[in-house]
Amino acid sequence: MSLAGKTLFITGASRGIGLAIGLRAARDGANVAIAAKTAEPHPKLEGTIFTAAEDIERAGGRALPLTVDVRDEEAVKDALDRTAKTFGGIDIVVNNASAISLSNTPKTEMKRFDLMHGINARGTYMVSKYAIPHLERAENPHILMLSPPLDMAEKWFAPHLAYSIAKFGMSLCVLGLAGELRGRGIAVNALWPRTTIATAAVRNLLGGDALMQASRTPEIMADAAHAVFLKEAMSFTGRFLIDDTFLAEEGVTDFSKYRVTAGVPLAPDFFVPETSVAPPGALD
Repeated sequence: MSLAGKTLFITGASRGIGLAIGLRAARDGANVAIAAKTAEPHPKLEGTIFTAAEDIERAGGRALPLTVDVRDEEAVKDALDRTAKTFGGIDIVVNNASAISLSNTPKTEMKRFDLMHGINARGTYMVSKYAIPHLERAENPHILMLSPPLDMAEKWFAPHLAYSIAKFGMSLCVLGLAGELRGRGIAVNALWPRTTIATAAVRNLLGGDALMQASRTPEIMADAAHAVFLKEAMSFTGRFLIDDTFLAEEGVTDFSKYRVTAGVPLAPDFFVPETSVAPPGALD
């Protein structure tokens, strides 16, 4: 059970969860296209598409760094075509690129609203749309969105309506594309973390170092994504997965290895339904 020789196209893969997913696949010997905006070092963000490519290759994979703004239609089409030409096709697409602003409606500028919708909902739709012809030629094709279950509860929308609409837009793409592409044998699923994940967004936008210590590492999402990609696309589609629940179903029992800091209570993430219960011992 391996991704050796498979080709992944991952948006926002220069750091964080996207890079972790790429590294996990690279350890199998996969090809990874790193489609992200950061080509030059950023003062507040670690990593570029080029440092990510170096990491991928050190891990055992082949890398293709691509400067891509997922709001740019021509850039998206060109990046997908270049990936397919370089590696002989595309097997897996990961829609990880996302923008976040947790402001309420009066404080949300329309340019911020447009940014989140342009990257989250529209970007996900567009990358998926133009990936379809490539994925139709793959043996076991998958599209994975890093987006939440469609839990239509007021508490998820009232505090930060613009962000929630944009993020749920990604999940609506899962719902629709899973049905639309089922007959073509392309799996479309969503993966979401139960707890906060130690990324630049958590440190810079949500809670600083304190929240980082109460988070899990991106590797839990990478391991869950890896398990998704090994599933039979014809039968495993239209699922909205929570990382630890899915990994428990796959036989994982030790979740302590994913903690940033042992003994610090884990912080819950947004959008996890109240009906979703953590596996026994996962939060201990």
